[in-house]
Amino acid sequence: MKHSHLDWLVLASLPILLSSNLIFGRSMAGDVAPFLTAFLRWLGTVLVLIPVLWQYRAGCLRFIRDNPGLWLGAGTLGMVVCGGVVYWSLERTTATNATLIYATSPLFVLVLELFVNGRRIAIRELAGIGFALVGIVIIALRGNLSTLNSIQLNIGDVGILLAAISWAAYTLILRSSRFGLPPSAALGVMGVSGVLVLLPFAGWEVAVGAPLPDKLTDWESLAGMVLVSSVLAYIAMQHAVRRVGATLTSLTMYLTPISSAVLAMAFLGETISSYHLVGVAFILVGLGVATARFSLKTYKSDSWSCSFAKRNPSEGEGRSGLPLGRQPGPKGDANNQTFK
Repeated sequence: MKHSHLDWLVLASLPILLSSNLIFGRSMAGDVAPFLTAFLRWLGTVLVLIPVLWQYRAGCLRFIRDNPGLWLGAGTLGMVVCGGVVYWSLERTTATNATLIYATSPLFVLVLELFVNGRRIAIRELAGIGFALVGIVIIALRGNLSTLNSIQLNIGDVGILLAAISWAAYTLILRSSRFGLPPSAALGVMGVSGVLVLLPFAGWEVAVGAPLPDKLTDWESLAGMVLVSSVLAYIAMQHAVRRVGATLTSLTMYLTPISSAVLAMAFLGETISSYHLVGVAFILVGLGVATARFSLKTYKSDSWSCSFAKRNPSEGEGRSGLPLGRQPGPKGDANNQTFK
């Protein structure tokens, strides 16, 4: 599949969009109950997308009717586990532990692709993930590796680990050709699923007197979660998964801690230290090793002409980035014309 400049721009913006959730969430930590936060976030997202859901109502209803398991599964993984469970876990574990554990999500993508699609894990991908994990460790431990001795596993760590696995599974689910919906409509449909599954948890928190959003800043953060962290981020991720593949999209999550540090410096007054720069170097090297697929073909006097190498079908995917056996024809098919 030939990738456009828009595909790579969307892919590059993902870490910033996904990092915004951490910034908004940190600004209201302890002020609003975790599952209620996730519920309000996705309820707001669904309300924003009502015009889109109405426009594609026939396709949305058909998708829910034909794929109830996929619908509820995607909503549970992407909105409940990677939303409410994450907010809940961050109240019980340290940011260091959460960052290290969540960074394993690309590993689970590779493992799940091995079992689901039979895709082989290349040595360069393992090496790239290793470099990137070293960078994550350096940043998370603030350059002091001796603090590794103090890391302990608790119920919050288990919740973050579950979220990392769920995020990997959610990423792969987005590749399913059974969606048949544009990104915004697919997001709205999954948002409805997430709201339905989150409702009993949020209702229980309200019933027991958990903290509610009662300040303007709380609602401002929720609005940011809806518009930036949900609508823009999830649509961009769906586009990237469909166009460049689940593994490459998931690997960009390594840049999320970097984006978080930059956004925290800009909006929360935090500073970037030397260990951030060292960690960034390891992460970028890892991304290069794991994802580089291009070669310079020709040189012209006024520009370089680059072409990206086609993925070897033996790696478990065809040229379109979809599992083998589900490639579109010359003009595509009805199930693969969604994310353009």
